[in-house]
Amino acid sequence: MPRNVNDIIKQLRPTQRKKVEVRAAQLIAEEMTLRELRRARKLSQERVAKELGIGQEGVSKIEKRADLMISTLRKTVEALGGSLALVAQFPDSEPVILSGISEDNPEKRTGRKRAHAGA
Repeated sequence: MPRNVNDIIKQLRPTQRKKVEVRAAQLIAEEMTLRELRRARKLSQERVAKELGIGQEGVSKIEKRADLMISTLRKTVEALGGSLALVAQFPDSEPVILSGISEDNPEKRTGRKRAHAGA
């Protein structure tokens, strides 16, 4: 007879069960949608909209989108009281925080300017 995960958890000692529950909560907290993040911060769409200078329906649209511009994501996270950091992860090295991508005014790059077409 197949065993249900809830049945297995019920068989654990209370201390083991508590550890499982704490770790599950940590894993759930590590990944959230923008809507879940806003709710976890106990903020309404109206309050976030006011901070962003848009209407409540705009916040609703942002929360439903699967593909956002980084600047929109950064502004939304900042309206929630946080800051955005983008991290590149590779299987053969430590994670790298990308700079100059999520900032409003990334530092100017040095080097040659690219010639414009027709110049």
